[in-house]
Amino acid sequence: MWQVRDDEPGYAFLKEPKAPEVNYYEAPIDLIARSGGAAEPGREMFINDEPGVGSNPNRNKQHAFHFTADNCIGCHACEAACSEKNDNPAHISFRSVGYVEGGTYPDFRRMNISMACNHCDNPVCLKGCPTRAYTKHAEYGAVLQDPETCFGCGYCTWVCPYNAPQLDPIKGQVSKCNMCVDRLEVNLKPACVSACLGNALNFGVVEDLPENREQGKVSIPGFPDPEITHPNIRFQQVQHMPDEVTRPDGMPVKYHKDEDGQYRPVVDQKKGVERHWNIKRLSSRENPLVIFTLSSQAALGLFFSLFLGTQAGIEPLQILRDSVMYVPLVALAVAFAGLGMLMSATHLGKPLRFYRGFNNLRHSPVCREGLGVLLFMVFGGLHLLAALPENSVFQSLLGDWGRYPTLANVFGWLAIPCGAVGLYYMYRCYRIPARPFWDHWQTGSSFAGTSLVFGGLLLGLIGVPTLLWLAQPADSLIVLCAALVCVGTVLEAVGLWRHATDMNVGNNEGSASHYVQSTVFGKSYTLRNALLGINLALSVALLSGAVSGWAVLPLALLLGVTALTVALIGRALFYVLVIPTTMPGAFFWKNKDFEEHAREIGLAHMPQVGVVYHNH
Repeated sequence: MWQVRDDEPGYAFLKEPKAPEVNYYEAPIDLIARSGGAAEPGREMFINDEPGVGSNPNRNKQHAFHFTADNCIGCHACEAACSEKNDNPAHISFRSVGYVEGGTYPDFRRMNISMACNHCDNPVCLKGCPTRAYTKHAEYGAVLQDPETCFGCGYCTWVCPYNAPQLDPIKGQVSKCNMCVDRLEVNLKPACVSACLGNALNFGVVEDLPENREQGKVSIPGFPDPEITHPNIRFQQVQHMPDEVTRPDGMPVKYHKDEDGQYRPVVDQKKGVERHWNIKRLSSRENPLVIFTLSSQAALGLFFSLFLGTQAGIEPLQILRDSVMYVPLVALAVAFAGLGMLMSATHLGKPLRFYRGFNNLRHSPVCREGLGVLLFMVFGGLHLLAALPENSVFQSLLGDWGRYPTLANVFGWLAIPCGAVGLYYMYRCYRIPARPFWDHWQTGSSFAGTSLVFGGLLLGLIGVPTLLWLAQPADSLIVLCAALVCVGTVLEAVGLWRHATDMNVGNNEGSASHYVQSTVFGKSYTLRNALLGINLALSVALLSGAVSGWAVLPLALLLGVTALTVALIGRALFYVLVIPTTMPGAFFWKNKDFEEHAREIGLAHMPQVGVVYHNH
């Protein structure tokens, strides 16, 4: 238990609440009642591995922070107290202070915002985490995270709208605000609240307004949509703010007041309108995920087109199935899936803990994605073994059932739904409200289109020469592969067109991402779109039958190069462009542009700067 000092000041203690029975979102404040009796009162939390139950009489009620924006002077004392108590390094801060500003002299206004974890009623971090490192406790409603369970995938940092989980690239794990539950157990407020100089931060049972406060709003300018997670934080902001306020950090986002008085994000053209290449900046810490998604989708496209085509009785594919090249084709699909899984593991902060990625199948799309691709790889591999000319192992175990193609078909049909589930949840992983640029059906059309394009290309580049070598007609296979590439290209092009249209009028962080795409990466973006058009033209030329025989190969190779270029540029843009709905930073602190600058000029070598490289 936390040791209470003899001279602890009175303002550090929690007050007796006078809260209603339900919160703003109509959920019971009493967490035992909210759980339907599943949670038991008087449970030990084993804080710091110590048994015991604290003396706080309201430990089973949902607690919340209350922030009075008018009082915050931006001194960062809350940050310092939090980091000192949790022994955080300089580059990790569970609580951060940023601000928005607007107006002109002499009526210039600035509003500071102090933000940490809001211990939400609907914690998306908990549902997204594949390792089940998060727990929503019936004690105080605290959402606690165990860094030792975490394997550092960072998915919780994607889904959280408030940038509460902090991924430490040095330790390779996530940690976050723990609500100072050890202090709450002895009736003390969290360290950040006790350290606040301006009486801006307060804490207590949710909906119980602090003394001398009259507002308990769920949003203020710059705060993400509370409907995403139902956060347990309330605000007071009486001081008038301009109709438009800007962020001091590098994000091209500002906030405009609508007719209903709410501030909505709109594009702030901080980056100008000039178009650039910025090829080097397409590289990011998400590079392993670029390879994972592309190689997995290529594997699925190749296997689906090959296996389903043979089962449908398509003659050239049946000839391929009976040739010596069928096994290498299946092996290539399995190898691509294996490469994808390897890249997925190398993206982790702690790659050797990859096996924990299946702990939260009930909620996490990351778990379902990984399991689907893994089972596809397993059943695809078994299909490969069963398709070998001398599969003596299966024949010795199963007799006639082990002979080709009976058992091979069973494994193939098992691989198909597993791969489909993996691809679907790969798409669902990115339908994140906190990242509007991804939260669009175009993500799914892109993933499906890539599968079709790469599946058709790989099948054609290997299958057509095989048929020609066997002196078999290849025209129908050329048409089939060209059709797959054409459909995949059209699917991706239509998705990109609709995505650009929706982002242009979206008035959200996705619109800001599209603005960056059109300016900072404008020339790379144009190149990708032009090559997409060339892909379509090449695939239509092959589909028309104007080219046949060995003359197809140079055209197919050119199509392969352009398709690969489109995929690499497009997928790299997908990861580097996304702008989350996070709280505003400051000019240096929590400013992504400054962090990037510090890494480029070497300031990140100085620990006191609070910026580190992405290595782990």
